[in-house]
Amino acid sequence: MSVRWYSTVFDCRDVVAQAHWWAQLLDWRVTEESAEGAVVAPPADGGADPSGSAGTGARGSGPRLVFVPVPERKTVKNRLHLDLAPPPGSDRAAEVERLLGLGARRVDLGQVDPDVDVFADPEGNEFCLLSEEYG
Repeated sequence: MSVRWYSTVFDCRDVVAQAHWWAQLLDWRVTEESAEGAVVAPPADGGADPSGSAGTGARGSGPRLVFVPVPERKTVKNRLHLDLAPPPGSDRAAEVERLLGLGARRVDLGQVDPDVDVFADPEGNEFCLLSEEYG
């Protein structure tokens, strides 16, 4: 028996805004939202189960992003980040422009790999955009 990856949780100040931002970035959907938290899931995900649990979906569905409120702002580099990749054959430069247009900002962490760009979401959480070969 093994465990399965259920969700990644983001601490944030504005859970609804962050959830909608990440849903737009990933082309996912917000399945739950309130001041107490929000859930973003892949389109094929089953969403919440009949008991009302946050985004339990079918066993084969992918992990969700969960956003929970905290009063403080992010102040240091993430200890964990997401690596994202554009679909194979896509225009990576266009994807970079799309991310910037959504409000992501470039972050310089001293990275040297030309196939990796580091960005931050509107609340400063870092994530990477890899080259298309990872897509």
